[in-house]
Amino acid sequence: MSTATTKTELEGVELAAPDAERLSALLVGLERPPRPSALSASLTFGWRAMLKIKHVPEQLFDVTAFPIMLVLMYTYLFGGALAGSTQEYIQFLLPGILVMSVVMITMYTGVSVNTDITKGVFDRFRTLPIWRPAPMVGYLLGDVLRYVLASAVMLTVGMIIGFRPDGGVLGVLAGVALLLVFAFAFSWIWTMFGLLLRTEKSVMGVSMMVIFPLTFLSNVFVDPNTMPGWLQAFVNNSPITHLATAVRELMAGNWPASALAWSLGWAGLIMVVFGAVTMRLYNRK
Repeated sequence: MSTATTKTELEGVELAAPDAERLSALLVGLERPPRPSALSASLTFGWRAMLKIKHVPEQLFDVTAFPIMLVLMYTYLFGGALAGSTQEYIQFLLPGILVMSVVMITMYTGVSVNTDITKGVFDRFRTLPIWRPAPMVGYLLGDVLRYVLASAVMLTVGMIIGFRPDGGVLGVLAGVALLLVFAFAFSWIWTMFGLLLRTEKSVMGVSMMVIFPLTFLSNVFVDPNTMPGWLQAFVNNSPITHLATAVRELMAGNWPASALAWSLGWAGLIMVVFGAVTMRLYNRK
């Protein structure tokens, strides 16, 4: 059978039993499309995640209104008491609360995964001839847009109320880039919970139990030197503390080699461990 079989010929084939063999022969004669690469498959699923935001724009509430509320509330409620003035406190607060906000919204990756599992969409993904991790990587790539929007909103509000980074544009971009790398890796934790737990409410509940202590027990709001010694031991070794320190120093125009190394090391460790667990659960789901 010629590989030049046209669409018209295929459309003319009846699905009745006597013609089943002829249809099979026509299909076998056609050339199969090339298998998509890992990159193209991941980008396709990432585009799907962004389209979901387009069709449900309420999802952007957490990366617009929520960050604005956090910046204004903490600056004007605690700025005078903790730093003497809001202008001084915003220089310390904004990089830290930027880290906190982006890390907190990473949990929605797990919620999205769990929702698709509940609806049966993942059953279809598993039958496709694509790179196995592509759906998971696609979720994470799509959520990077959310992290960028949250960062842009918070930096804009911060600049309006007095934030002036000494590191300039390059320092701010370096800090945001480091935050995006860490958030991408950190999201693998929630993909694991999205596969492991039964409902999206369970995913959100477990996520909040992990994220709230981890972000509040850090140097996001205050210097750890004011804390009790036993608490400092935990806070000073927290991945959120290392990340907040690195982002804060980069935006201030410094090069915090130790904090950078710790932040990237944490990101790599989280991605290796939880990425492997996630794919094991995905393959067995």
